[in-house]
Amino acid sequence: MSQLTSSSVARDHSALPAAVCPSEASTWHARFADYAELAKLRISVMVLVTVAVGFLVGSQGGMGTDWWLLLNALLGIACIAASSCTVNQYLEISTDLLMVRTRNRPLPSGRVRPREALLFAGITGVFGVVHLWVFVNPLVSLLTLLNWVLYVAIYTPMKRHTSLCTAVGAIPGAMPPVLGWAAAGQPLGWEAFWLFSLMFLWQFPHFLAIAWLYRQDYYQAGLWMLPNGLPERYVTGTLALAYALILLPVSLLPHQYGIAGPAYFWITLGAGLAYVWFSLRFLREETRQTARQLLFCSLIYLPLVLATLTCSHLSAMNSYAAVGRVPLGQVTQP
Repeated sequence: MSQLTSSSVARDHSALPAAVCPSEASTWHARFADYAELAKLRISVMVLVTVAVGFLVGSQGGMGTDWWLLLNALLGIACIAASSCTVNQYLEISTDLLMVRTRNRPLPSGRVRPREALLFAGITGVFGVVHLWVFVNPLVSLLTLLNWVLYVAIYTPMKRHTSLCTAVGAIPGAMPPVLGWAAAGQPLGWEAFWLFSLMFLWQFPHFLAIAWLYRQDYYQAGLWMLPNGLPERYVTGTLALAYALILLPVSLLPHQYGIAGPAYFWITLGAGLAYVWFSLRFLREETRQTARQLLFCSLIYLPLVLATLTCSHLSAMNSYAAVGRVPLGQVTQP
């Protein structure tokens, strides 16, 4: 009976209304959406924004900005980021199946086959490394490849064994603005280290809020994203507050060294104090509401600080364009 019914449906499928029959366009759209999810498109866009910030700060603004070079850097880094995210999901198919928030991803749901995902990761990864080597510079190519290794080969398997994976994962997460800086042809001096430190420290309150919200999911899947899997009260909040407090003075260094003007100082100070305040609230009362508020604050903080840094720095550099370019860190504040 069921076979007869299936045959009838198959014969009459072409007679169904267009709204019911899946079109080729909708199929391609679904495939694109699946691969975009494999590449973690929203996260990758944020990565590229931070790369662009590092590049613009490193290029010193004005006529010194090579937009074609920036485009090539973004293309290569985007491909390698897509590759690393895809391999990460390939390695975590079994744990993604155990978590409500991840079980419908393309690989655990079966919408994309593992071999297809690995092929996609291989093509994008190799293309990205070669493209950066040829069209940007070898340093950026090697640093981005190192980032891929840290994320895929070290951070991903560490999640099953120790909560130190959070600190290790923050290293590749902090590298994008450094890649942009190096793509602009700047040496890896203190400015690059500051860009790294800003991103590194910002990630902890941000991610600790996420990990706390989904702590049961992570714990049941055997992923140690928080101390002791399910830490005692105040532990997660204390860590978030500690990193927010360290971030506050570190974030103000560009003004101290003349890379950004007074506007950057005051806006970043206000944003940093807000980050500390919401981290403190989370420490005092670890609830879903305070965790979400801290997460929301982190998502406002980073774009605001990076945009202010870029605008303030470019304004300072353009102010001195008439008298010639001056070295970074030696710009007199306007």
